[in-house]
Amino acid sequence: MRHLSVLVLSIFFVQLTFAQINELGLYLGGSNFIGDVGATDYISPNQLAIGGIYKWNRSRRHSYRASLIFTTLEGIDINSDDPRRIQRGYEFSSNIMEASVGMEFTFTEFNLHSERKISTPYLHTGITVAKHDNHYFLNGVQTQENTSSWAYGIPMTLGFKTTFIDNIVLGIEVGARYTFSDELDGSIPDANRRAEYSFGNINNNDWYMFSGITLTYTFGENPCYCVNE
Repeated sequence: MRHLSVLVLSIFFVQLTFAQINELGLYLGGSNFIGDVGATDYISPNQLAIGGIYKWNRSRRHSYRASLIFTTLEGIDINSDDPRRIQRGYEFSSNIMEASVGMEFTFTEFNLHSERKISTPYLHTGITVAKHDNHYFLNGVQTQENTSSWAYGIPMTLGFKTTFIDNIVLGIEVGARYTFSDELDGSIPDANRRAEYSFGNINNNDWYMFSGITLTYTFGENPCYCVNE
């Protein structure tokens, strides 16, 4: 039994080694916020977003994906098309750090050890968590608290990627983040100030967008994909 267990584990690790190819690289783009403060344009990046990304290509059609992105979310009422927001004149700025894990699905096969140039559209989803500072509005002015919170969310990304030069993959993508929080813009402050300083639509949670490029370097053994994957 002991020898059988060793054999099974050996086969597993050999398959794991030869079945994977890795991508590691950079994310560079912009972000914009959609909530109770500022404009509500969906694709309108106004702040720099930068981070790192890792992918483990499980097959020609899907990859496990993880990323860490830093940005500043900004909302300025006078940039809105809503006359009520323009008249109100609120604005906020909040630094966030987002960690994300999920899966990426390609529309066509993306065989990284192909000898020819390959390209495909792709979709990505999973789960995100963003750390942000807490704040509220006092007499129309953003007031920072000495606490921070975590906002969980769901990423929904549409992109296009292509092999660029040797071992380099270039991607262009737009991703929406739906969060389970209404605290990012300060319209629903942290619990100790919630009743006194809340405003806006309490039935709508916050969104934010990332628009940018990914540049990844591929390494590791060539994948031995199964025929039926």
